[in-house]
Amino acid sequence: MRREAAVGKIGGRTSEIQRLIGRSLRAVVDLGLLNEKLITIDCDVLTADGGTRTAAITGGFVALKLCIDHLLRQKEIKTNPIQQYIAAISCGIVDGKILLDLNYEEDSKAQIDANFVITENMQLVEIQATGERKTFSDEDLNEMLRISKSGIKEIIQQQKSCFGK
Repeated sequence: MRREAAVGKIGGRTSEIQRLIGRSLRAVVDLGLLNEKLITIDCDVLTADGGTRTAAITGGFVALKLCIDHLLRQKEIKTNPIQQYIAAISCGIVDGKILLDLNYEEDSKAQIDANFVITENMQLVEIQATGERKTFSDEDLNEMLRISKSGIKEIIQQQKSCFGK
């Protein structure tokens, strides 16, 4: 299957995902330290099993870090503009139970579906939450956020291990 960008026609879903990835990555970068450099992160999620947005943000950050490390080694920039790590994860309520990192089947059955974008300091960048089949309470959202933060800690630890940290 050809990507939308390859045929020069980008649909609404793709455009929305692009903006989400951009907002998320910019949130942890001091753009002033890039010396007018433009970095393009091309996210081609081959297998996400229900989590395209979260996989693109989490993997996109790793790609960004690799790029920044290269620019630093080449002395094209002097200071690391990355302020902290960032990752994203899905969470939802399926059959009355809160589940983390929903796969496609769970996502399609979820009563509540949410994506959380969170920094390593546990600061929120974005929350997308939808009552797919029912409404949800503050308590539901807070519990999904609590569980998502524990998942984000694990993901960021995995990201750091890619860089020997």
